Amino acid sequence: MSPRLQDWQTRGRALTWQGLRLFHVVEGQGPVVLLLHGYPTGSFDWHALWPLLQPGYRLLAPDFPGLGFSDKPRDCRYTLELHAEAADAVLDSLGRPPVHVVAHDLGVRVAQAMLLRRQADPTLSPLSSLVLLNGALCPEAYRPRLIQRLLASPAGPWLGPRIPRRAFDRTITGLFGAMTPPSRELLDDFWALVEYGDGRRITHSVGSFWRTPRAERDRLVGALLGSAVPLRLINGSADPNSGELMMQRWLSLSPTADLVRLAAIGHWPQLEAPVATADAIRSFWHSAA
Repeated sequence: MSPRLQDWQTRGRALTWQGLRLFHVVEGQGPVVLLLHGYPTGSFDWHALWPLLQPGYRLLAPDFPGLGFSDKPRDCRYTLELHAEAADAVLDSLGRPPVHVVAHDLGVRVAQAMLLRRQADPTLSPLSSLVLLNGALCPEAYRPRLIQRLLASPAGPWLGPRIPRRAFDRTITGLFGAMTPPSRELLDDFWALVEYGDGRRITHSVGSFWRTPRAERDRLVGALLGSAVPLRLINGSADPNSGELMMQRWLSLSPTADLVRLAAIGHWPQLEAPVATADAIRSFWHSAA
């Protein structure tokens, strides 16, 4: 674990919810911004964007159950609903404030689930805006890597604890843009987050979110299409999982979508192009105010 990741862990705090310890970092003053991370890492994914977004805002970044520095019990069903409930539990601890949501990868699905929760319970923290980075907006356009497909297979429980480090590094590196590859330190930190709390033994369970039944797909996509919450998409076009193909699919459903394309950037815009990503987020907040 690098000093940078150690610092992130030190700055965090814990909330106990339904017997689970939820790690989260909250800093700054102003309107609340909820940052929802992706798989298989944690809220540390936002560390490069953090100082660029913090002025004038209170940033809140939780680790979902089973990921990052949160608890990783083996006997838990890691569903989108669980993650959405956990995010709302952290917001509840702040008094249910209005919140801007910035989400990436798995966090995009969780943001969609949070929209559904608000249809059922309008007393939850109101969503002031949504910024969605590379994620499976439309499951049918998502392209999981080989290791994701294997983990979702019957061999997943056996394979998870035995994932070779070189296979992990190769998969992660392949998701970055060719001109913005991850550093060795970043790969080490990603691996440390996966291993924390013996996390590899549940990797198959946490990572199954991309397998979406048709009915659930329709509910999640419909929640976003039918929402009045201001929405901006920021997309690294070179992402083989959820890049340009995903955006083309979304535009076929929502032709007037507010979309910022980052050419040659891969799956992690917030790490590969933090300044451009922060500029696109802050300009959207100002226009939506």
